[in-house]
Amino acid sequence: MENKANFGGTTSEVTRERPTLKTIAFMTGLGVTTVSRALKDAPDIGAETKERVRMVARQLGYQPNRAGVRLRTGKTNVIALVLSIDEEIMGFSSQMVFGISEVLTGTPYHIVVTPHSHSKDPMLPVRYILETGSADGVIISRIEPDDPRVRLLTEHNMPFATHGRTDAGLTHPFHDFDNEAFAHQAVEKLVSRGRKRIAILQPPSKLTYYTHTRIGFQTGLHDYGAEEVPLRVTIDNPLDEIRNAVEAMMRAPTAPDGIVCSAGSAAIAVNAGIEAAGKQLGRDVDMVSKESAPILNWIRPEIITAYEDVRHAGREMAKAVIARIDGIEPELLQSISQPVWSRKGK
Repeated sequence: MENKANFGGTTSEVTRERPTLKTIAFMTGLGVTTVSRALKDAPDIGAETKERVRMVARQLGYQPNRAGVRLRTGKTNVIALVLSIDEEIMGFSSQMVFGISEVLTGTPYHIVVTPHSHSKDPMLPVRYILETGSADGVIISRIEPDDPRVRLLTEHNMPFATHGRTDAGLTHPFHDFDNEAFAHQAVEKLVSRGRKRIAILQPPSKLTYYTHTRIGFQTGLHDYGAEEVPLRVTIDNPLDEIRNAVEAMMRAPTAPDGIVCSAGSAAIAVNAGIEAAGKQLGRDVDMVSKESAPILNWIRPEIITAYEDVRHAGREMAKAVIARIDGIEPELLQSISQPVWSRKGK
């Protein structure tokens, strides 16, 4: 009992300051080198030893000294997530951060979010990361067919992954949602409910997934014998502009009886426009919408929803970046997820 009391007192004294590898070594009775290799998941360290070291590290709140790591290895142990602040509505960005964090837990890497607005130069945050050497890997979103950020990161041999695909002959890690399948299936579901005049609130044309969405939508119209009613706004327009455009469209004699929406947050504005025009979902018009958080059916159970698992996307991109840092070829680090339809949409 006396030894335990002394041990506890010593621990309290040691952990007043930031815990180090020496602290963990003292607590576990292991050498500093063994502790370091256990935290790095070295293959010559036994599983039981690794777990004991990690448990003590967690209890102490141990974090590697990034400045020291960088001096010794040239690495920052940072993965930079360049994320548009405009994507926060409906929990899009937070779900992506959660997914990335799940993968990085238990690794030496940490996530640093670099926010930017899609209305400003998207090259600025990427140039900053490259010029300062402030990250070992980068994750970017809102990808264009010939994205200059992808070209710049490739030229500088910076490991990275994208949320979305490019179309310029560069092979790189990505995770994407099958927007072509979503739009095609959305048309099918509307036509199966007797809808024939369909509008789509789509992504801005500069992004790659606009093309995927258009292909799926137009193919669906052709396959199921429907026609398009033009809608002149995109999901990037302010919500009040979307609402007003939808209200005007629904008041016109050529109003659609079906609407496809490419973003959950925009679907709220679409619904408001429908109601402002005196129309009712499920009676005058049906709507299919993509969503990244299961919220729309709480607001309007009549909306047919397809779930895009952004948390899963975050996990896939984090794994891809780490694998790229470890030298895995980029063509092996590409994945696409399928829409998951709500029960109402089945």
